[in-house]
Amino acid sequence: MRSALQRLGLTAVVLVVLYALWEGFKWFGEATAFRLGTFEVNDRTLPHVHDIVGQLFEPSRRNGPLLIEVLGDATLFTAKEAAVGFLMGAVFGFAIGVVLAHSRLLQRGFMPYIVASQTVPILAIAPMVVIWLGGRGLPDWFSVSVIAAYLTFFPVTINTLRGLHAVDRRALDLMRSYAGGAWPILWKLRVPASMPYLFSALKVSATASVVGAIIGELPASIQSGLGGAILNFNQYYATSPASLWATNLIAALLGIAFFLAVVGAEKLVVRRAPENVA
Repeated sequence: MRSALQRLGLTAVVLVVLYALWEGFKWFGEATAFRLGTFEVNDRTLPHVHDIVGQLFEPSRRNGPLLIEVLGDATLFTAKEAAVGFLMGAVFGFAIGVVLAHSRLLQRGFMPYIVASQTVPILAIAPMVVIWLGGRGLPDWFSVSVIAAYLTFFPVTINTLRGLHAVDRRALDLMRSYAGGAWPILWKLRVPASMPYLFSALKVSATASVVGAIIGELPASIQSGLGGAILNFNQYYATSPASLWATNLIAALLGIAFFLAVVGAEKLVVRRAPENVA
């Protein structure tokens, strides 16, 4: 309980510091007419934090629902896409890591292509995925989940491969001395040893899946998620910049929620492992 209160207090302090830095920079920029190239500090380029938060409780349009209600529905839609993509990417990346860990030949042959796949801009991949999967009886949002999975699988693959090779050599030799086969060694020795590496990758992939889902909604012409909301409020940024900033804030909170979900799972799986409980 005390530890939880300390973390809560630290979070509050960090938020206050960030608020002070934001408002302090805005005050300094407006007081000194500070410019950074073409960037000028004013209410349009840098709204007040209280204006951004307050915009959430204003109607999204005339006589329409509150912005927070609209963004709440959009967040749930994007969260569904990101969660499915995260699961697909995590499973796919883990499977690739396991296969490559058992074959040096496959590792040398396929690893350059796996790395190269991440050098292609997601904005170039997304339209192709939408066209490939369109009209095949799948939900419209499934192509967005595939795009999210594309951003998810790479860190999982790399860290799974590293974790499977991080096993204690003495434990490995002991398992082999007792005629342990590849399958028992994998699940009883290699996989448990790889958990810290795997969860480190999942933390990165969790937020990446949210980014992939938001970006993937644009070429898929999906208006029900945060990507559609960002595109919509981007058109009215000149007259209502706080709406776009509020949408970005909600998107960031969704990414944080995914990250915290992985942290919670890590505590249940890793810290309750037999070697950590003894």
